[in-house]
Amino acid sequence: MTRQLREWTPPVLVILGAFLLWEVGVELLGVEPFVLPGPRAVWAAYRAWEGAIWFNAAQTLYTTLVGFGLALVGGMLLGLAIGYSALVYRALYPLLVGFNSVPKAAIVPVLVIWFGIGTVPAILTAFLISFFPIVVNVATGLATLEPELQDVLRSLGASKREIFLKIGLPRSLPYFFASLKVAVTLAFVGAIIAETVAANRGIGYLMIAASARFEVPLVFAGLVVVAAMGVALFVVFALVERRLTGWAYRGQSVAG
Repeated sequence: MTRQLREWTPPVLVILGAFLLWEVGVELLGVEPFVLPGPRAVWAAYRAWEGAIWFNAAQTLYTTLVGFGLALVGGMLLGLAIGYSALVYRALYPLLVGFNSVPKAAIVPVLVIWFGIGTVPAILTAFLISFFPIVVNVATGLATLEPELQDVLRSLGASKREIFLKIGLPRSLPYFFASLKVAVTLAFVGAIIAETVAANRGIGYLMIAASARFEVPLVFAGLVVVAAMGVALFVVFALVERRLTGWAYRGQSVAG
């Protein structure tokens, strides 16, 4: 069995098992489709509304990626500044914690007042909800550089800037990619929250419209498509992470 097959077989089996358990549970308990549809009913709704689902999924994917891209750039720059300077850390960290404590769903109505119904509130909500994990992880990666290692490098004549660029940045990459895998899924959450409140297209809008007509299988079909897109982006970042920071996981590969 190849390495890729060994890695992919367990999650695929678990997903298939979850769908099977879901279908059997719904059938055995006699749950009505308008309460909890089984996978077969969800698949039938997907086939019936495939065009509309992917039209709205493309909008959700667009707002998610734009918001996530903004969070990626802003979060990385701010995380580097916080990790490099103790003064910036002390000055900004309480503000960031307070900012992250505010429920993002409560901000959406304000964004609608400022920017109107449409794409912008979804992009900004995706940005706001995925920004903080990137900042914290990049800053943590830089802050956890061992003092003993820094002392050795200084004794060898390395400046603070050289330690930051040649040691700190590479050491923060595993934290950075770990944050991306979390942040991109959160960006989906933010975009859909905004679409359920104020949008004229997107998976969130589709789900609200389907709920109003009690078409629960269509709601679940939209959720499954969003989950599939989230898993796909997670896998993309995991592959990039493995390519760029394979040195950080050599021990796990050997153990596996």
